Amino acid sequence: MEFADVVTRRRMVRNYTDEPVDPSVVDRILGNALRAPSAGFSQGWAFLRLDTPGDVARFWAAATPPGEGTDGWSAGLRRAPVLIVPLSSKAAYLDRYAEPDKGWTDRDESRWPAPYWDIDTGMASLLMLLTVVDEGLGACFFGIPPERVAAFRDAFGVPADYKPIGVVSIGHRAPDRRSPSLRRGRRDLDAVVHRGRW
Repeated sequence: MEFADVVTRRRMVRNYTDEPVDPSVVDRILGNALRAPSAGFSQGWAFLRLDTPGDVARFWAAATPPGEGTDGWSAGLRRAPVLIVPLSSKAAYLDRYAEPDKGWTDRDESRWPAPYWDIDTGMASLLMLLTVVDEGLGACFFGIPPERVAAFRDAFGVPADYKPIGVVSIGHRAPDRRSPSLRRGRRDLDAVVHRGRW
């Protein structure tokens, strides 16, 4: 697929068929995520791959409050046969920039103008979303509710220095209803680009 087509076809898919996803496709999706930029080539990310029915069910049990997930939106999303949880490690970046070639031996977090550990992991997530489109599949990026992160960590043994920044569901698209938020319309370039000064 041409890159412009991949970009324009990318959208959040919230309804999937029961058809499994070829494991080699999931390998390619994750392989492309590793091509994301990272400050200092820190690569302070990890990806939890959940691609068995048992692991996917365990995720939903841990990441959602009891009794939730019965509405149409949730039911369609829960049919995704693959979930990938991108996790970021702030410690990996602080450690990397304390190395001799970077020279910030104090590991002071205030030196960072933004949390690049989360930003870089987000860029890796976007590469996954684009690869999914190129593979002819659907995906949705969504978050784990803050009050469920501890249960998620416990269920999968996630180390304390890795933070889930979201979840990417992957599967074969089923008929899906468009998000009502899309009625707001996409902002055009003149509304968001400021040339020379604000």
